[in-house]
Amino acid sequence: MTSPLAAPITLPNGTVLKNRFCKSAMTEAMAGKDDAPNDRHLTLYDRWAKGGLALQVTGNVMVDRRYLERPGNVVVEDEGDLAALSQWAEASKRNATQAWVQINHPGRQCPMVVNARPLSPSSEKLRMLGLFAKPRAMTVEDIHEAIARYAETARIVHKAGFDGVQIHAAHGYLISQFLSPNINKRTDEWGGALENRARLLRSVVHATRDAVGADCPIGVKLNSADFQKGGFSLEDCKQVAQWLQEDGIDLLEISGGTYEEMSFATATPKQPQRESTKAREAFFLEYAREIRQVVSIPLMVTGGFRSRAAMEEALTEDGIDMIGLARPLCVHPDAVSELINGDVAKIGVDEDDLALGSGKWGVNAQNWLIALVNTVARVEYYVWQMDRMAIGQEPDLSSRVGALKLTFGYLGKSTFGALRRKTVAGKRRSASGA
Repeated sequence: MTSPLAAPITLPNGTVLKNRFCKSAMTEAMAGKDDAPNDRHLTLYDRWAKGGLALQVTGNVMVDRRYLERPGNVVVEDEGDLAALSQWAEASKRNATQAWVQINHPGRQCPMVVNARPLSPSSEKLRMLGLFAKPRAMTVEDIHEAIARYAETARIVHKAGFDGVQIHAAHGYLISQFLSPNINKRTDEWGGALENRARLLRSVVHATRDAVGADCPIGVKLNSADFQKGGFSLEDCKQVAQWLQEDGIDLLEISGGTYEEMSFATATPKQPQRESTKAREAFFLEYAREIRQVVSIPLMVTGGFRSRAAMEEALTEDGIDMIGLARPLCVHPDAVSELINGDVAKIGVDEDDLALGSGKWGVNAQNWLIALVNTVARVEYYVWQMDRMAIGQEPDLSSRVGALKLTFGYLGKSTFGALRRKTVAGKRRSASGA
C-alpha cells in the first residue's frame, strides 16, 4: 500500500507539492562578506533536492543588511545579486522540488557584533549572556519601512525563480516580537490588543501578496506559543491563524519558542505536554491539533519527527498536511526517499550521543549556562554537517565534536564574519562619499 507520505497536495493557490515532506528552514551561515548566496548554497540545496523533498524552505534570508540573525545570512535588499539568487533557485528546484525563501528580520535578536542598536517594537532587552544589545523602539516610519522591505525581498526572490516565500513570524524574531505582549509594550495601533500586535504580520502578508501576485504561494511560520508566562499563547495563535486564513496564505508552519525559551532548538518546551504527544515525537503536534480545529488551511508541523509511523499517523489522524524535517536532513539527506519507499522506519541520530557531553555536561543539564552551551552546540553540530554537504561531502556520523568546541567555534565564526562585513560596509560608505 502506498504511504500517505507520498500523496501530493494542492495548496489554496493551486500549487501542487509532489509529496508531504518539506525541508524546514535552518540557518546555513554560508554567505560571505557580500551577504550573497554562493556555490556552497547551490551544492547543499542540490543535494537536498536529490533526496526526494516536495518543498525546500531556505534558511532565513534577511530583508535589511544592517540587522542579521547571525553573520553568514543571505541578505536581499535589491536586485544586485539576482544572478546568484537565480542559480540558487535552480539548484534547489531540481527533481521537481518546490523552493521557497524564508524572509526575516531579527529585530532585537540581532547579535551585538552585527549591530549595537537593533530594532524592536519596544526597548525590551534580550537577556542572554550580554550577546545582544538593548534595542531601540521602532518608530512608525521604521515599521512601514520594514513592511516594504519584506515585500521587496519577496518580489526579488520570486523574480529570481523561487516558487514561493515563507514569512518568519516565530522564534522571537521581529514579527514574533510584535505578537508578544511581553516584548511589545507599545500603546499605538501596533501594540496592546492582539489585533494590534498582529497588525505587522498581516501587513507584511498583504504587502507580500501585492508584490508577488496570486500565483506565488505564501507561507507563514508561527509560534504555537512562546512558552513564557504572559507571552504569546496558544489561544493567541489560534486567533492569528484564523486571520491568516482570511488573508489568503497557502501554508502555515507551526513551531514555538524564542531565544529566551528555545523550544524550537531544544524541543523541550517548559509548558507540560501529554505523554502521548511525547511518545509520538512531534513536539508541537498537540498544539497543531488545536489549531486545526479553527482553520482549514494546510498545516505543517516541524520538530521531533523521526519515525515513519509517527509521520503517517500525523497525516491520517491529526489533520496535519505536511511533515517538516530539519535536523534529520543534515545527517540523513536521503531520508525522504527512503521513508516513502519503506527502506527505513526511523531517521536522525540520538542527540544525547552526539558527543555533546554527558552527566553535568548533558544537553538536559539544569545549570542554565551549561544548558545554553549545549543548546548552541546542538545547533552548530548540524551547521557543521551542512558545511560538509556544501563542499560535496556526505555527513559524518562517526566523528565526535565537543560542546565547548562547537560553541566557541560559533562565537569565533560569528565575530570574524561580523568584522569582515564591517570592512565591506566601510568600503561601501567610502565609495559613496558618505
